Amino acid sequence: DPEKIIEAVMAIAPVFGGINLEDIAAPKCFYIEDELKKCLDIPVMHDDQHGTAIAVLAALINAAKVVKKDFKKLKVVVSGAGAAGTAVTKLLVKAGIKDVVVLDSKGVIGADRKEAHKKELAKNTNPRNISGSLNDALRGADVLIGVSGPNLATAADIRLMAPRAIVFAMANPTPEITPEEAKKGGAMVIGTGRSDYPNQINNSLVFPGVFRGALDRTVRAITDEMKLRAAKNLAALVKRPTADKIVPDPFEKGIAQAVAKAIK
Repeated sequence: DPEKIIEAVMAIAPVFGGINLEDIAAPKCFYIEDELKKCLDIPVMHDDQHGTAIAVLAALINAAKVVKKDFKKLKVVVSGAGAAGTAVTKLLVKAGIKDVVVLDSKGVIGADRKEAHKKELAKNTNPRNISGSLNDALRGADVLIGVSGPNLATAADIRLMAPRAIVFAMANPTPEITPEEAKKGGAMVIGTGRSDYPNQINNSLVFPGVFRGALDRTVRAITDEMKLRAAKNLAALVKRPTADKIVPDPFEKGIAQAVAKAIK
């Protein structure tokens, strides 16, 4: 019950310096976070949304360098329009990427959708008015970001993408496509949410630093500008990105401090 969650957080908030929301599904998560932000003067962040979005943006900044493509001109497909997919899309658009196509279980999201958050997504995405399935959306795309479910793509789908494709298949424990299958399809840079493959793109890289910075500087909200700076700081920790190294490993020193510097 969203109202009960809001009531509980409001009750405990006076003795905390920040609130991290965790594992709340869309669309409830959007309402809960928005309502708490209106009422509280401490930062409230839904980690599954914004922590994931910052980690994805950092990884994509470095992946674009590896494949030698202009970051802002990337054609991006986001599979999944829940909490993570919505936040990832919004942050990529904020970072300057103009061609983002988002899909849910019904296919490409367009202006005809009824749900409020999907209507909002449609306003800033799909500039080429693509319709259809993941297969349709991937034709000529530079990037596939999966925040949806297992085994949704094959090597044949990846072959439809532009040369030197980037694939972030982040569903856990079974990704949208395995790294082995994505490689078979010609993907050049591959990331997952798992620790047993290179390039683990995980919100654990982000939220400890975000809250460290928020507490140290007593900020009242986590803004989009802070998220963009946090992603850039995280990306900069990898001095020479390669196909197998676009984000720091979770236990490398200095990650939380680098992200914390962005929160000011």
